[in-house]
Amino acid sequence: MNTKIYKRVFALAGELMLAAQERNQSNFDNCYSELKQLCDDNDNTDKDHPVQWETLADFTDDLPLAVSIYEKALLKAEEINSKDFRSSIGFSVASLQVELGEKENAIENLEKAKVSCNKIVDKELKAEIHDLLEALKDEAASPY
Repeated sequence: MNTKIYKRVFALAGELMLAAQERNQSNFDNCYSELKQLCDDNDNTDKDHPVQWETLADFTDDLPLAVSIYEKALLKAEEINSKDFRSSIGFSVASLQVELGEKENAIENLEKAKVSCNKIVDKELKAEIHDLLEALKDEAASPY
């Protein structure tokens, strides 16, 4: 990923967190707009990267919209064959799908994330993927 863009995305994420903690909606909206513009400007260019889309989705309050942004990020991760991003984004989108009651879609995304995470270092993410997938499968299998 382009270092300048990464640094800007990282800085905007920090500013968005601070604005959220301070309940400063105006600052949050401005930072979110800048991040969205950065994503749109880089979309389908050599500067495009899943991290910017994942970050945008992370700060999107509209859950269905966040899912669609995560799905776009997931496509970008697949294009660059990043197991780390496929795992983390797959987990994030599945978590939102659970909140939205889309458990079958969540299971599908978690199964893909589980395959991707076999080769990553992050043991905590691996465990979270495994645990959520097992819980959803157990729930789906339960007659009650």
